[in-house]
Amino acid sequence: MGDFIQLGIGRWIHILAGVMWIGLLYYFNFVQVPALADAAKDGTAPGITKHVAPRALFYFRWAALVTWLAGAMILGAHFVDAFLFQKSTYYPIGVGAWLGTIMLFNVWGLIWPNQQKILGLKPATDPEKAKARRIAFLASRTNTMLSIPMVFFMVASGGVFRTAMFG
Repeated sequence: MGDFIQLGIGRWIHILAGVMWIGLLYYFNFVQVPALADAAKDGTAPGITKHVAPRALFYFRWAALVTWLAGAMILGAHFVDAFLFQKSTYYPIGVGAWLGTIMLFNVWGLIWPNQQKILGLKPATDPEKAKARRIAFLASRTNTMLSIPMVFFMVASGGVFRTAMFG
C-alpha cells in the first residue's frame, strides 16, 4: 500500500500539479505578458492586474510547491541519493530534481515577491516596481527555458529510476 501511495498517487499528484505549474508558466510568458503590453495601450490592463494575475499567481506558486513536494515524496528514501547523484541510475532524475528546485526557488524567491510589488499588493516606489518587473521577467524566462530539460529528465528517468529503486 505504501508503494501505491508513494509511486501511484504521488506520481499523479506530481504530474497534475506539474501540468498546472508549467501551463501557468507558459500562460504568463506567452499570453499574459504580451496581452498586458497591449492592454496598457488601451487602458484595460487594470482588469488583468487586479483580477486575473493575482489568481493565476496563487495557483502558479502553490502548484510549484506541490509539484516539488510530490516529486520528493516519490523519491522517498532515495531523495538524497538522487540530489547528490549517488548512483549513475539517479543522474537523470537528479538533474530533473535540481532543475525543479531552481525553478521553485525562482517562483517563491524571485517571481512572487516582485510580482507583489508590480501588482500593488506590496507598497513599492516606481523605481522599485521597474526593478521588480525586470527581476520577475528574467526569473520567469529562466524558468521557461529550464522547464524544457526539466520535463525531459522527469519523463526520461521514470523507468530507469523505478528499476533502480524496486528492481
